Amino acid sequence: MTKTYIYILVAGIVSTIIRVLPVTVFRKPIKNRFVRSFLYYVPYVTLAVMTFPAIIDATQSKISGIFALVCGTIAALLNQSLFKVACICCAVVFISELVLC
Repeated sequence: MTKTYIYILVAGIVSTIIRVLPVTVFRKPIKNRFVRSFLYYVPYVTLAVMTFPAIIDATQSKISGIFALVCGTIAALLNQSLFKVACICCAVVFISELVLC
């Protein structure tokens, strides 16, 4: 039980440092194009790294997860809304699980 509180405390401290450090260190606007583009894409890369393995592992078979990933990517490239992409992915997983099992 005590370890849980320590973990929560450490997570809170790290989260606070990550938010406070840029404000205190970088007082002027960042003008370097490389650094600006790097900072722009960091949230997207982080989300992708957390999401893609979960998409494949969340289903009963990895094949249905891969099908959903491919169909969702195609739907997103066709400028579908996030809700439509999610519905398409769910339908693909449901149908492929029925067919494969």
